Amino acid sequence: MELLKSDFYYDLPEELIAQTPVEPRNASRMMCVNRQTGEITHDHFYNLCRHLKKGDLLVMNDSRVIPARLYGEREDTHTFIEFLLLEQKGDKLWEIICRPGKKAKTGRRFTFGNGRLTAEVVEVKDDGNRIVQFECDGNFFTALEDVGQMPLPPYIKTKLENKERYQTVYSHELGSAAAPTAGLHFTAEMLDELRDMGVNTAFVTLHVGLGTFRPVKENNVLNHKMHSEHYFLPQETADLINKTKSNGGRVIAVGTTTCRTLESVATFYNEIAEHEGYTDIFIYPSYKFKCIDGLITNFHLPESTLIMLVSAFMGYDNTMNAYKVAVQEKYRFFSFGDSMCIL
Repeated sequence: MELLKSDFYYDLPEELIAQTPVEPRNASRMMCVNRQTGEITHDHFYNLCRHLKKGDLLVMNDSRVIPARLYGEREDTHTFIEFLLLEQKGDKLWEIICRPGKKAKTGRRFTFGNGRLTAEVVEVKDDGNRIVQFECDGNFFTALEDVGQMPLPPYIKTKLENKERYQTVYSHELGSAAAPTAGLHFTAEMLDELRDMGVNTAFVTLHVGLGTFRPVKENNVLNHKMHSEHYFLPQETADLINKTKSNGGRVIAVGTTTCRTLESVATFYNEIAEHEGYTDIFIYPSYKFKCIDGLITNFHLPESTLIMLVSAFMGYDNTMNAYKVAVQEKYRFFSFGDSMCIL
């Protein structure tokens, strides 16, 4: 089977790429798509309750974005350096990417925030990433909050005034380099209202890596290698999923990261139970879904692995048509954009 990257291209006017979040969070527009028929209706996210029913289960990714971009200088020459934290490898030990890379040789030391954080390069990896050992007084994440910047996606050029707007209201587990953006539309009050009407909520954790933004370079999609990300599915969530299924309710993933977590566990272990590990699952058309019945997601980049996942879930033709309509109707795209509810 050959699946071409170009099959997932659509023409997106640049002005439709959302640069700032809407206020309030749940005021974004919401395209609702019937995955069986492809029928499209238009609504707002604050009306999500009209599309759900008692006994449904919303599963959300509670990962929290760390301010992973650091601007600093080399200790000896005071020349500029930029670090982007990718993944924690040990106590204050991180894998990073940096620029300019030629400055960051093994043994070189760097300082950030007037010495609030210091770092030494301990390894240069084959792919050019570095392993660095940080030092600071007190808690590392507190220091990072003081001196780090939010690692907004490259297509967002506008400065974010309030850092919390790139976090979901239920974010809890520190570790992501990018937000699980499908959940940005929820307010705490809205979640309470949904629970009051009998819609259950549960959480998984998948720490989103910057590989999320890595373009597909292979023309034949099947040759693309997915990045690996750490996930945790707690037993409490597994129990709620299994109970929902047995009662005839729907399991609705909030975001592609939640979807990939649930489908990874169902695929790797042939069950929904507590599991923790790394996943590089690649979901594209022909994949048979084993857990989710619905998906809440944003509008994704052309030719991205995320639009491929959506195509797998609601059908290729339905997906490309929905994106065509979204452009015509001037929906807002990507991280701070509008929502799509697929049921």
